[in-house]
Amino acid sequence: MSLTTDAITAAVLFGPGAVLGAAALISQRGDRAESAAVRQVLAESAAERAHRAARQASAPPDGGEGAPTPTTEQHVPLATVLPFPAARRAA
Repeated sequence: MSLTTDAITAAVLFGPGAVLGAAALISQRGDRAESAAVRQVLAESAAERAHRAARQASAPPDGGEGAPTPTTEQHVPLATVLPFPAARRAA
């Protein structure tokens, strides 16, 4: 093969990869900047929600029923639970 044929083959094979690679690097750079902005907004939102939760009383704002208080009573089962046999019968 000649030098010209090799150059054309290399351009056809590597050209689209180089163009797409450059586009991918540019888009990743933009994603990093967007991700940093999104993380900043999420952090501010979480801080605001935590501040608002700390200021609120335990009663709901609409005057509804509050959260249930935990009890120390033992849980009473509603039905009898039978142990399932571990060994299977051979047919």
